[in-house]
Amino acid sequence: MRPSSLNPLFASAQSLSGIGPRLILLLKKCLALPPGVTEPRVADMLWHMPTGVIDRRAEPELAAAVPGTIVTLKLRVLKHKAPPRGNKKAPYKVTCEDDTGRIDLVFFHAERKFVEGQLPVGEVRYVSGRVEKYGEALQMAHPDYIVPPESRNELPMLEPVYPLTAGLSGKILLKAQRQALERVPEVDEWQQADWLGARHWPDFRTALTRVHRPLDAQDVSNGAAPWQRLAYDELLAGQLAFALVRQTSKIDRGRQISGNGNIRRKIEAALPFSLTGSQRTALGEIADDLAAPHRMLRLLQGDVGSGKTVVALLTMAVAVEAGAQAALMAPTEVLARQHLETIAPLAEAAGLRAALLTGREKGKARDAVLKHLASGDVDILIGTHAIFQPDVHFKDLAVAIIDEQHRFGVHQRLALQAKGNNEDTNVLVMTATPIPRTLLMTHYGDLDVSKLTEKPAGRKPIVTKAVPIESLERLIERIRVQLQEGAQVYWVCPLIESSEVVDLAAAEERFAYLRQLFGDQVGLLHGALAAKEKDETMSRFEAGQIKILVATTVIEVGVNVPNANIMVIEHAERFGLAQLHQLRGRVGRGTRESFCMLLYKAPLGETAGKRLAMMEETEDGFLIAETDLKLRGGGEILGARQSGTPGFRLADIPGSDQLLAAAHDDAALIIAQDPMLTSSRGQALRTLLYLFERDDAVRLFRVA
Repeated sequence: MRPSSLNPLFASAQSLSGIGPRLILLLKKCLALPPGVTEPRVADMLWHMPTGVIDRRAEPELAAAVPGTIVTLKLRVLKHKAPPRGNKKAPYKVTCEDDTGRIDLVFFHAERKFVEGQLPVGEVRYVSGRVEKYGEALQMAHPDYIVPPESRNELPMLEPVYPLTAGLSGKILLKAQRQALERVPEVDEWQQADWLGARHWPDFRTALTRVHRPLDAQDVSNGAAPWQRLAYDELLAGQLAFALVRQTSKIDRGRQISGNGNIRRKIEAALPFSLTGSQRTALGEIADDLAAPHRMLRLLQGDVGSGKTVVALLTMAVAVEAGAQAALMAPTEVLARQHLETIAPLAEAAGLRAALLTGREKGKARDAVLKHLASGDVDILIGTHAIFQPDVHFKDLAVAIIDEQHRFGVHQRLALQAKGNNEDTNVLVMTATPIPRTLLMTHYGDLDVSKLTEKPAGRKPIVTKAVPIESLERLIERIRVQLQEGAQVYWVCPLIESSEVVDLAAAEERFAYLRQLFGDQVGLLHGALAAKEKDETMSRFEAGQIKILVATTVIEVGVNVPNANIMVIEHAERFGLAQLHQLRGRVGRGTRESFCMLLYKAPLGETAGKRLAMMEETEDGFLIAETDLKLRGGGEILGARQSGTPGFRLADIPGSDQLLAAAHDDAALIIAQDPMLTSSRGQALRTLLYLFERDDAVRLFRVA
C-alpha cells in the first residue's frame, strides 16, 4: 500500500483552499494528467513546473524607479479620484507617495469599494507591478500585488510563471501551489549522499520548494540543481520499475525450448542470400533465451531491409522443431499478407505449415484455419489483431512474435502471450523504426534488445533529393523517361481527399492529375478503400501493370515491390524523419538505381529544413532516429502521438541523456544488491516508486 505520508499528495486538488468545481475544470485543461486520472490531485499541481519568473526584487524609491520595469514600492496612500459619473472609460486613480515623489495607481472598470478597501487613505501599502511614465507623472496600471506591511512576506519577490489556460489566473495557481507545497512530507532520502553532494543537489522537499518558491531566478531552469534533482528522481523511478519487471520475468519460469536445427538448416538452404553477421548474432541471443528457464522478452530492432522477417521465421522454426507452434502478429492486413508471401516459400521448402488469419477471413475459410490451429496441423499462424479473438485456440503456442511493436499496447502483448497453455509463451517483439538508446530505456526497459545493423548484400544506396513543388513539371518529365526504361514509382500524399483547412496535396487529386498525363498506368491506394480493391491494386502494381502508385502512408510498412525504384513524397516537410525514412525504405530493394524525391513547399521552417537535409545526407536509420529525437522530442516517436516527451512531467529527455543513463545503471545496481528493496535505502525507494505512481512495480514483490 502507498505510505500514508504520501496520501495528502494524492488527495483531490479541490481539497486546497479556493479551488472549487469551476477551477477544477480549468486545472484539468491546464495540467498534464497521467493516463486514467480524471481529476487533478495535489501531486499533479506540484508536477506542473514553471516556465520562468517575474522578478519583483527591485525596491527603489520613486525618484529612482525606471519606467518600463517591474518594481515593488513602499507607498503612503494620499487620495482617491473616482471617474466622473457616466464616464465608464475614464480610470479610477489613487495617488500615493514616498519621501522622494508621487505615483498614480490606475484602475479601469474598478469597483470603488474594492479599491478603497485595498488602499485606505493614510495607510502604508507595498505595491508591486510595472511602473510607466505618463507625461511627466509616474503611474502603475492595475498593480499585480497590493499588501499591508504585516503581509509583506506573502509578496512573491521571485514569482514563478506557469503555463495557464483561459480563465485560470497566475495568482490563483500560485496560491494553490503554495498550499500544495505545504503538504509535501519529510521523506527518507532515496538518493546516495555522495551522488547528491557531487552535484550539489538538495533533498527532495527542498528541491520542490526551490522550484515553486525560487530563491534565485535560475531555480526554475531545468538545468538548475533543484529541477535536475527532481528529474533524476522521476527517471530513477521509471528505470527501477522496469528493472523490477525484468527481474520478475526472469524469476517467472518460462517455456524452455530448443530444437535439433533440422528445419532451420532447410530454411537457410532455401534462402537466396547468406545471413548477415548481425542476423546470426541476434539468432544466437534468441536461441539462448528460448533455451533458458525464464520466459523470453526480447526486442529485435532493425532498419528497413535488414532482414527481420527471416530472423522471425528462424525463431519460429525453433518452436516447431521442439514440437510446438508459433505466431507472428502484424498491425495491418497488408503487412500480415506481405509476411506470408515472404515466409510461405521458405516454410514450404522446410516442410512447415503456415496459415493466415486476419479480419477478412470469414465463414468456412476462418473455421478451417481455427480447426487446424487447435489440432496442431498449423505450425505457424500469421495474422493481425484477429489472433486475439476468444475463439482462436492454439494446441501448443511456444513463441509469439509481434511486428511493429509500437502499434500494439503492452496489454495486447500480454493477451497474445496468454494464448499459450500456461501463459509462459516466449515473446519476441520487432520494430523497423530504429530506436535511440534513450527511448529504448524509457519505452522498452523491460525487454532485452537485439539489433540488426547490416543490410543484405546487393542493396543499392538510394539517391535522395529535396525538390521544391515548383519543380513538379520537371520531375514528371524525369519520371516519364524512367518509366520508358521499365521503372515503377510510389507517389505518397499525406491526405486522402483535399481539405479546405489544411492545404495539402490529396491522394485523389494527385491521382486524377497523373492519370491525365499517364493514363491507366496510374493506380490509387489508401486506407479508405475496400480490402478487395487494395489487393487488386497492389497485385497490378506488383505485376507491373500499374507504373505509378499514388498512395497515402498505408504503404509505410509491409509493401515489397523490388522493381519499384522511385519514391516521391509530397509535402515532405510535414512528415517526421522516422516516417520519411520508413517510406524511403520501400525502394532500393531491386537491382535498379533508386531515388527518393522529397517534394516540399517553400519557405521551409528551420526544423523541416534540418529534416530534409538529414534525409539527403544519410540512410543510417539509427542516426536518423537520434536526430529525430533531438529535433522534436521523444514523444511516442514509435506511435501515433509523434512528438513531445514520453510520459515524463519533470524529465526533459532530449536534454537529460546522461541523467537517464545514470538512472539506468543505478537501478541495475540497486536490484543486484537489494532485489527485494528491504534495506533502508530500498524502503525509501519504495516511497519513490509510489510517489511517481509506479505502484505496479511494488506489487511485483512476493512480500510488499
